Amino acid sequence: MLDVTLVPVLNDNYAYILQSGSAVAVLDPGEAAPVIHKLEELGLTPSIIFNTHHHYDHIDGNKKIREKYNAEIIAPKKEQSRIENISRGVEEGDTINFGDEAITVLETPGHTSGHVCFWFKGNKVLFSGDTLFAMGCGRLFEGTAEQMFQNFKRFNDMPDETAIYCGHEYTQDNGRFCLSVDPDNPALIKRMKEVETIRNNKKPTIPSLM
Repeated sequence: MLDVTLVPVLNDNYAYILQSGSAVAVLDPGEAAPVIHKLEELGLTPSIIFNTHHHYDHIDGNKKIREKYNAEIIAPKKEQSRIENISRGVEEGDTINFGDEAITVLETPGHTSGHVCFWFKGNKVLFSGDTLFAMGCGRLFEGTAEQMFQNFKRFNDMPDETAIYCGHEYTQDNGRFCLSVDPDNPALIKRMKEVETIRNNKKPTIPSLM
């Protein structure tokens, strides 16, 4: 089974520590210190750093974590020129063996031109980076709305119980925008009450379900 530990970093980012059997990895470490602190607290040594895309708030911790643990960096092949020290560049359809898991790489351009998501099909877990958020999607910095729409069509084929681990705590802001468009939606109103309670208790709204 896949074990996921959320690590809040920077202002509203999430990095993740992943465990499958004896394998340990870090995903999108936008800041090194909180991730290293949590790794030491858990007594874990990562061998892999996964990056979904090149933005600084997802990769700034790479260098210190790589040097401290001699971890390899697995990141989008199309963003190799923008992420330092990549050990393996991955692209659409690649499979990564991680402990007991077979991870499928999905190319999801839109937020950045080379953005990828990591799909743990066996555990029904998607690490979506800045492509898919609860009640929202990532900003289109380098891609098009059509590309993002095609990404969503692919996600729509995943099981409803798929757990989505995204790159930021944006749920409350996204929900407020949704309410501005559809203020009388009872399901949305109920969901936002739940989200506000979670955030008032300083807890993450992640993961969300597909």
